[in-house]
Amino acid sequence: MKSKIFAAVLSILLFASCQNSLDLYPLAEPSAEKWYSNETEIQLALNDLYRIDWWQWDEDLSNNYLSDDGYYRQSLTPVKSGTITSQWDFSTTLWRNSYKAIARANRAIVALNSNETKAKVAQSKLDIYIAEARFHRAAQYARLVNHFGDVVYTDQVVSIEEAYSIGRTNKKIVTTKIYEDFDFAIKNLPTSYATTAVKRATKGAAMGLKARFALYEGDFKVAAEAAKACIDLNAFTLHPDYSNLFLQSTKNSKEVIFSIPRSLELKQTVGPISDIITRNAGGFGAQNPTWDLFCSYLCTDGKTIDKSSLYDPRNPFANRDPRCSATIVEFGTPHLGFIYDPNPTALQVTRLSSNTKVTNNDNRANAQFASFNGLVWKKRVDDSWLLNGRLIETEHFIIRYADILLMYAEAKTELNEIDDTVLAAINAVRARAYKVAVTATTYPAIKTKVQAELRREIRMERRVELASEGLRYMDIIRWKIAGKVLNRPIYGILDPADLKSKVVDKNLWFFAGTPTIDQDGTPDFTAMAATGLIKNLVLTTWDDRQYLWPIPAAEIQINTNMKQNPGY
Repeated sequence: MKSKIFAAVLSILLFASCQNSLDLYPLAEPSAEKWYSNETEIQLALNDLYRIDWWQWDEDLSNNYLSDDGYYRQSLTPVKSGTITSQWDFSTTLWRNSYKAIARANRAIVALNSNETKAKVAQSKLDIYIAEARFHRAAQYARLVNHFGDVVYTDQVVSIEEAYSIGRTNKKIVTTKIYEDFDFAIKNLPTSYATTAVKRATKGAAMGLKARFALYEGDFKVAAEAAKACIDLNAFTLHPDYSNLFLQSTKNSKEVIFSIPRSLELKQTVGPISDIITRNAGGFGAQNPTWDLFCSYLCTDGKTIDKSSLYDPRNPFANRDPRCSATIVEFGTPHLGFIYDPNPTALQVTRLSSNTKVTNNDNRANAQFASFNGLVWKKRVDDSWLLNGRLIETEHFIIRYADILLMYAEAKTELNEIDDTVLAAINAVRARAYKVAVTATTYPAIKTKVQAELRREIRMERRVELASEGLRYMDIIRWKIAGKVLNRPIYGILDPADLKSKVVDKNLWFFAGTPTIDQDGTPDFTAMAATGLIKNLVLTTWDDRQYLWPIPAAEIQINTNMKQNPGY
């Protein structure tokens, strides 16, 4: 049993880590007695903290859909089926990898503070390197606290024997330590670096992740201050085009505050990603955005679809926020070499390369496993996804400037300190989507300063701006709405014969009705379902114990001082 996770990760040597094909910047392994003897070796050691393994999203480009934004056919993750256990591999991996990264950061900090290293490297440089390690330690502990609550805390290198007996520390104490690490990083990290092989953590990254952690924990004053400090750096700007920000061809955008790059050359990729690629293009079209997400996009008058006269359920992409068609493929438009059309009467579609008609396999009348709700992802996806064996090198965003602006607006709103800076922040994000200046009159700028109204606007704005970026799950957790949005059916279109006779032939395609949108900006399809014109694909079942994830079973088994979260 002594090979179990926590003991192993806390005792592992930084310079003896086993590298694998996932390493973008493999850690060199000089001898222990010479380790940290110069700045090159220090940087090589710190590089391992940027390994993408340590930075998993809550939802990713595989089929790990934890929120109400996406789904995989009629299957459910343990979160959505209410069946999380202490052996759930997803949470166990997050726990294990976070502690591996923490162990490496602790090892680095101890070594960097040693007399031997101090004798060889200037203190001004050491402060930056220590700040870098403390940034990573803070970020990892922040994710652990957000997901597990009280966690095991150590800022020292501990022995295997010690690791077997360390219990969980109250998260209030851990939170103080996290803030201390972030504050040290903010004080000592540079605002930017000259070009380096690794996209290193900066002052802005520390401010941004501090703001995120504080917001998730409901510490709105700290969140607002950290987000505002990041804004005031004037080091970041919104990318001019929302649509191409996420493409693998877009590099080094001024909007990206912290990310982990991927590289085909260095074999750091995602994929194959066939479940996202449409069937006409040779994929499976099995991972899809939900109708819940689709119906959350406002109309161009700034109103929800149940309130706007501009909304047409027969043509549901028309007159919608531009991020709708930038995230979800609009019907009748080019996508991956074909015109995309899930209408059951569109038995053939155009192949763009030859301008010829071919069998439409993105239509369930031809291919029963085409998208079950007619929707497919467009965000990040372009023709380059069909190259290189469907391996892609999209940048792994950790935090970007739009999120900072929205976090600032949310924190100030929750404090009820709503002023013009709050409206300017959220409107900057919305105006970018419309490709206009924030002062323009041609987009639906938010004007309300009523707390409840602005809270609703911000929640909807976060959803559509950050869709498919791994952030929605923690939003529904911290807003305590998981019990609502993950306790109901995922809906889709009827089976082909019924769809044609009951919907298409009745001139009700695409939507045979309009859902209502509640105070959280969440669509309610109950009335539409009662008509029998949409299909219950699968029922999600939330359990409130899941607001905290379970401590991995292996940790409980080897450590009598390790206590489990309630309900597991």
